[in-house]
Amino acid sequence: MKKYAMMMMTLLITGSLMVSGCGKKESADQNNSSNDHAATAGEMHHADSGELPEGIKEKTDPTYPAGSQVIMSADHMSGMKGAKATIVGAYETTAYAVTYTPTTGGDPVKNHKWVIQEEIQDHTDQPYAAGTEVVLNADHMSGMKGAKATIDSAEQTTVYMVDYTPSSGGNLVKNHKWVTESELSAE
Repeated sequence: MKKYAMMMMTLLITGSLMVSGCGKKESADQNNSSNDHAATAGEMHHADSGELPEGIKEKTDPTYPAGSQVIMSADHMSGMKGAKATIVGAYETTAYAVTYTPTTGGDPVKNHKWVIQEEIQDHTDQPYAAGTEVVLNADHMSGMKGAKATIDSAEQTTVYMVDYTPSSGGNLVKNHKWVTESELSAE
C-alpha cells in the first residue's frame, strides 16, 4: 500500500510540473511574438471612449463607412485575423509601422502596426521617412506613450477604428485603433 501511495504521489507531482511548464512556455511564446508586430490582447489598451487624436481628419466617402460590417485580414493581435468587425470611423492620414522601446522597460517592440501621423509628438503635416526617429503620443500599448521610436514604414491610407470579437474567442474589443483599408474586406 505504501509503495502504491508513493507511486501516485510521484505521478501527481510529475504531472503538475509538466502542466506548469507548459503554461510558462506558452506565456514566453506569446511574449516573444509581441516583439514582432503581433501583440496579445492583454498587452493592448482598448479604451472604449473612442477618443481621437487632435487634428485627425475624417475620410469623406470611405470605402467602408461607419456601421459597415467587414472581415479583417490584419494580424496585429491574436484573434484579429478573420474576425468580423464593425467600422466605428474612417480617417485620412499616414499610418506607420514603428519599432520602439517601451517607457516601462523591456525589449524593443518591432514593427508595431499602426501609429498614425497625429499620434506622433510635435508631428508635421509631411509624412516621415523610414528611419526617422520620433516620440510617440499613442497609448495603444503599455509603455508606448512618450517612447522613442523609429519609423519602419509609412503608408498614406484610410485608417479605421473598429469594434470586433476576436476570432479566437473572447470579449468584444471596442474602438480598436487602427486597421488600414488594405487589411479589410467586405463581409
